[in-house]
Amino acid sequence: MEVSKIASSLQFSPIRRFNPIAAEAAKSGVKVYKLNIGQPDVKTPDVFLDKIKNFDESVIAYQESQGDSALREAISKYFKNEFSVNFKPDEIITTMGGSEAITIMFACILNPDDEVLMPEPYYTNYSTFISTSGGKIKPVTTGPDDGYNYAKEELLEDAISDKTKAICIINPNNPTGYVLSEDEMEFIADFAIKHDLWIIADEVYREFVYDGKKAMTFASIERIKDRLIVIDSVSKRYSACGARVGFIASHNEEFMQSVLKFCQGRLCIPTIDQVGATALFELPHSYYEEARDEYEARRDAAYEEISQIPDVVCVKPKGAFYLSAELPVDDAEDFLMFMLKEFRDNNETTMFAPCAGFYASEGKGKKEIRLAYVLNPKDMKRACELIKLGIAEYNSK
Repeated sequence: MEVSKIASSLQFSPIRRFNPIAAEAAKSGVKVYKLNIGQPDVKTPDVFLDKIKNFDESVIAYQESQGDSALREAISKYFKNEFSVNFKPDEIITTMGGSEAITIMFACILNPDDEVLMPEPYYTNYSTFISTSGGKIKPVTTGPDDGYNYAKEELLEDAISDKTKAICIINPNNPTGYVLSEDEMEFIADFAIKHDLWIIADEVYREFVYDGKKAMTFASIERIKDRLIVIDSVSKRYSACGARVGFIASHNEEFMQSVLKFCQGRLCIPTIDQVGATALFELPHSYYEEARDEYEARRDAAYEEISQIPDVVCVKPKGAFYLSAELPVDDAEDFLMFMLKEFRDNNETTMFAPCAGFYASEGKGKKEIRLAYVLNPKDMKRACELIKLGIAEYNSK
């Protein structure tokens, strides 16, 4: 008996596959600062649980496959109020987190061997999302030396082929924290029109932009509305990762009807989580400002400490809550194993995500790591200090 070729070709998550080793360290009494997963310790807004506690239906029934109408209406108002963008409720379909949104979206636009332009490093699970739809990633390679900037004509033109179907933009970026400027967004819009590509805008970190930058969305660019697919989620913006509520938004009616077919096949997403998520999208603008300020302080603490490591190459993130850095080690994965199994300072250590799995290009990212600055500034500073101390001990061996 054999599993499918697609299943055999998939990689295990470089973000999650070291969790059992960290759990063994913690079981022995070691404090492990977990910077590998984008799971904030920020409190989920009270309105989420309050809405659920007040749910008074006697039966938890199926919801509509396209999602709770109240939630889709709340999302529509959010785009209108925050960005002056008009997504009608029937141009929004809720999904089981952003991951299902991406999986269904690729199933709707890709044929076997179609290519998707992906600036790398990219969120590693895109490898799974695209492969299971029969497509292929065509990497647009960036790195710490050039600030992870991918909005360059020569880079994108070199990657295009007659099989290219879409360009996928994670903005703000996971794992690098790179944020496109308004001019760069306009350039990508023109590039997609020129080559007749779908634009996939993964904007789950939309409000997390720093240093005085303003939050933006590709949906504000009117001339790409027929080719734009927006992916979003409550996980990061509202620190509600376990709620598993995401959505797809698009003005393209044929595409959205295709999405609905898949959603009807999986029936619906959880009714209760959608009830809570509705209240999240009704939060005032001040919530986003407070959340941004909190993560900016965490970024500053992490970047300040990491930058003190001799010979590190690190670009200060402009958004999201991730920091990528090239360390003065030969193999970041081997260094992570050292940190989890051997290194201790005051019985503490740190875990992170090695970046090789965030690249499609062979051999890239071997010395790089991704840190999720999801802990309070004090803990972030200590966690990054442990990396600095760990590198000194690792290299001395």
